[in-house]
Amino acid sequence: MNSIKNTVTNTLSPTITNMIRMDHTHVLEAFHQYEIDSSPQTKKALVNTACLALEIHSQLEEEIFYPVMRTLAADTTTVNKSIPEHNEMRRLIGELRAMEPTNPLYDQTFMQLMRDVMHHVADEETTLLPDAERLLSDRLGELGAQMTKRRLQLAAPRAREIAVNTIRGFPTSSMLVAAGALLAGTYFAKRAFEGQSRHRRT
Repeated sequence: MNSIKNTVTNTLSPTITNMIRMDHTHVLEAFHQYEIDSSPQTKKALVNTACLALEIHSQLEEEIFYPVMRTLAADTTTVNKSIPEHNEMRRLIGELRAMEPTNPLYDQTFMQLMRDVMHHVADEETTLLPDAERLLSDRLGELGAQMTKRRLQLAAPRAREIAVNTIRGFPTSSMLVAAGALLAGTYFAKRAFEGQSRHRRT
């Protein structure tokens, strides 16, 4: 029975590397929508969207992805510098959460967060993710399922906040992309759990 559950979950979940790429896409979409002359409400919604996505993404990587890579990769330079980079992002996120969008430093602080995240994403997508796909080829689905389950635990309590920020911060044409990556875990987890229930009944 456990093997059936694992097979269903692994099949419906994205691989861990694809899930990380989806997170990157989600955050970069928020960055692209941010404009200096946007209304304070729109700015705050976009910043909240990016910050919450980064917080969940960082926690998922630190709990699931980095420990595995640290044990397998011959060169752990990218992994080792990722934790301090996450901590710097958290520091900037804390500053942004303590500010109003009308603060003269708001744009500058968010732009610094953008620069840091883009550098971090470039390192992961050009070095770490290809290494993971080479070293973890037979575990990518399993680890993706673990990340999906943990994402559901982290994102579900914030689902209303995510929806409100998406509505306020994104044009209609971008809403699906913006909300999709962060909430993808909820969808895939529900599908997995429904699949498990069907297997138990048959």
